[in-house]
Amino acid sequence: QVQLVESGGGLVQAGGSLRLSCAVSRSRPSINTMGWYRQAPGKQRELVATITSGGSTNYAGSVKGRFTISRDNAKNTGDLQMNSLKPQATAVYSCHANTQWDSYWGQGTQVTVSS
Repeated sequence: QVQLVESGGGLVQAGGSLRLSCAVSRSRPSINTMGWYRQAPGKQRELVATITSGGSTNYAGSVKGRFTISRDNAKNTGDLQMNSLKPQATAVYSCHANTQWDSYWGQGTQVTVSS
C-alpha cells in the first residue's frame, strides 16, 4: 500500500507564496505521474498540475506561470510552489500518484488565501 502525506498548507495573504510537499511512503512500485488537485467549498475537485516520472509537466490555465510542480524521484517526494496566490486559490489541495496498477490520494491540506 502506498501512502501520500501532504504538508505545507496554511493561511497566506493574497500575493503571497506557499510551498506544498507530498511524501510517498514507498519506493516501489514506481510512481508514474504525480499531481496536485484542489477542491474549493461547494465546487468539484479540479486539476492543478501534474508531472510525469520524466519531468513533463501540465498546468491548469488558471495557475500557469504562477505555480511550479516538481518532484524528486530519488526521495519519492513532490512539491508544488505557489506564487502570487489569489483568494480564489483557497481550497483543500490533495496530492495524487499513479503507479502501473493503482491510483493513490493523500489526505489533503488546507490552503487559505485572504484578500
